[in-house]
Amino acid sequence: MELRTKIGALELPNPVVSAAGCGGSGRELAQFTDLARLGAFVTSSVMLQARAGRPTPRVAETPSGLLTAMGLPGPGIEGFLGRDLPWLAEKEARVVVSVGGNSVSEFGEVAKRLVDSPLAATVAGVEINVACPNVEDRGRMFAASPSAASEVVRAVRGAVPRDVPVLAKLSPDVTDIATIALACADAGVTGLSLINTMAGLAIDPGTLRPVLTGISGGLSGPALRPVALRCVYQVHSALPGLPIIGGGGVATGRDALEFLAAGASAVSVGTTLLHDPSAPARILKELEEALTARGLGRVADAVGLAHKPAGYVPPQVVRSEPEERIPEPSDQQESAP
Repeated sequence: MELRTKIGALELPNPVVSAAGCGGSGRELAQFTDLARLGAFVTSSVMLQARAGRPTPRVAETPSGLLTAMGLPGPGIEGFLGRDLPWLAEKEARVVVSVGGNSVSEFGEVAKRLVDSPLAATVAGVEINVACPNVEDRGRMFAASPSAASEVVRAVRGAVPRDVPVLAKLSPDVTDIATIALACADAGVTGLSLINTMAGLAIDPGTLRPVLTGISGGLSGPALRPVALRCVYQVHSALPGLPIIGGGGVATGRDALEFLAAGASAVSVGTTLLHDPSAPARILKELEEALTARGLGRVADAVGLAHKPAGYVPPQVVRSEPEERIPEPSDQQESAP
């Protein structure tokens, strides 16, 4: 079974990666999952300055999903470079750094400091969290506008060497996600991460007030999966040559296979890690079994299958060879002179 997959020039040993913000700094997840065996470890979004995040409560359970309004807590770019990135390099993780910002210039500055650091060579890729609020545009997230999203991509792409993959993580809370994806592609992204969380609200039945201090939060988990699959399918239809990391409610190998069929080249595991931090190895094993059961010998053979006509057979499909027939004694007698 060939599990390798590619995101631009970045080759991953397998298609299962962690979702940004769901593996902590890496130390938390490493107690249960070997980071070096992940396709890639995606960091929490790194901002220019250290942030405490929103006050609690900032997490709420909902049916089939989780609402979070964390406020992007973290050590800031200097803290990340001084403490977290060196530790991840020691663990030999393939590190994709998620970058955030409150303005286009902040995104560019975070990216510049990242690639100017002595450990820049350990960064396998950069993921842009364009769901961040733009303080220069009344707090609207960058991902809501094709022009704003493309501005951020250009700022980061301009700071990062061309051989380092740059991904844009898009929000489903838009009218047409394919339009945003096209704008990011025009601005120079290597690929896309689909999708970020979806806005939601939980009401406390006792107080009849919003549960979260931030009022609304981002919905993740199984409830998000159908939305995420729709987004991956639509974007792959519009941009079939652009690599996609698909995620949203991935909990099993079958979930991962569905994202591959929709058009993703890799899959991210997020909320599942919060209750099953050893899940990546299991999901990869289940995915391998699901591919084998369908006669698919490579991850690449499954990518985009949902877009093919009924009855389509991938050219690399694994077929069992007919057994060689052993001549019967009677055959030998009949063929004798």
